[in-house]
Amino acid sequence: MSANNMSGPQRVNKIIRYKPPSTDANPTLEDPTPDYMNLLGMIFSMCGLMLKLKWCAWIAVYCSFISFANSRSSEDTKQMMSSFMLSISAVVMSYLQNPQPMSPPW
Repeated sequence: MSANNMSGPQRVNKIIRYKPPSTDANPTLEDPTPDYMNLLGMIFSMCGLMLKLKWCAWIAVYCSFISFANSRSSEDTKQMMSSFMLSISAVVMSYLQNPQPMSPPW
């Protein structure tokens, strides 16, 4: 191979760095799914803790995972981790209070 092919056929003056579109100019680009799942996870966690419903606690864990998976790195991680820990504590407490297997909600 020649030295000319090693550098590649790039045009250095034509390279433009990618900038993601800002959500300030277009608010429809922001995805509300992590926020909704975070709220649902907290509601189901509280239902699992207060009402001792195991299926609510498991749904809270599921919602927390979805919220974590769909979140951006720039979002507040403290709220997400507190929601996740609340859902885990709901599962642990519901099984500590009643170690029987989960019964179906119907």
